[in-house]
Amino acid sequence: MRKLTTILSILFIAACAAQSTSTRRELAVPIKQEIASPTATVLLETETATATFVPPAMTPTETPLPPLELPSPVANPPALLAWDGTPTYLGDSKPDYLFRVRYDPEIWALTTDSYGYPAIAHRGIEYCVIAPAFGRGLPSNTTVEHDIRKFGVVEFEVNTVFRGGVRQSVTYLGGDTNIYTGFEVTFAENADLCLQEAEAVFATFTSVKVTQATPVP
Repeated sequence: MRKLTTILSILFIAACAAQSTSTRRELAVPIKQEIASPTATVLLETETATATFVPPAMTPTETPLPPLELPSPVANPPALLAWDGTPTYLGDSKPDYLFRVRYDPEIWALTTDSYGYPAIAHRGIEYCVIAPAFGRGLPSNTTVEHDIRKFGVVEFEVNTVFRGGVRQSVTYLGGDTNIYTGFEVTFAENADLCLQEAEAVFATFTSVKVTQATPVP
């Protein structure tokens, strides 16, 4: 009798274990389905977003600034006026020294450029301006040609900037034993004439002490 009870107990435990295993197998399927479902949803959303993507509009081209306003020429001006200014390379210049160039007031007018710095602008060629060169950087789509040329008694490093094969501006870097400075010549049309007139100004380059500077009108 005791053996029969033991056998029945073993059969009962085995049946319960089988039922428990079956239940665990049945529960495993829904868990896998719940994990896979959100992944499929994310893929669908990604595909939809890619299909409906609209590229941004092209950046409009830059419009030129209006020409600088120039003061009226004075009656009976002197043959040449002096433009004195602070060297743009102070670390390579002696303290208390300025650059000086001379210009014909019937051809050039002392004004300020679009950045607010002193400059001289050509009276007969719009957008022809000589301004201090501060190394503002260049767009990636430009190329530069380098040259060394002498105007008057000073040698200048001449850097001509091209964009799309079109000449945009020219910088002139040079100095004497007292200072080293830079000028930038910009233009829109008549570039050759603008540069010719500007180089005549650079031929008068010299340095002067601050105490000898010409007062700015």
